[in-house]
Amino acid sequence: QVQLVESGGGLVQPGGSLRLSCAASGSIFSINSMAWYRQVLGKERELVAAIITGGSTKYADSVKGRFTISRDNAKNTVYLQMNSLKPEDTAAYYCNCNARSSWNSAFLGVWGQGTLVTVSS
Repeated sequence: QVQLVESGGGLVQPGGSLRLSCAASGSIFSINSMAWYRQVLGKERELVAAIITGGSTKYADSVKGRFTISRDNAKNTVYLQMNSLKPEDTAAYYCNCNARSSWNSAFLGVWGQGTLVTVSS
């Protein structure tokens, strides 16, 4: 079993910054991708940013130039640095990873419990 624990959410004023962290633990053989999603009540969960082994990244158009995803492979941790935050960034942010517990097992998707980010004055 792989577990994800997120931290770093909170209340911030427009234009401010926050850094989210997500640490994976448990029976981990390897992780091939880690990502951040967000969801507003009543709307579908959307991809914010993703990073795969090797360092390639992908961002939603709405956050390009403001958010940066990074990963510490030694710690099985992914970060999301969020700058120039806007009220429309307010959402629950969820960490996701694709991990496997042994060399011959399948990669499975795992979700964190979510952390709330509120951008408001």
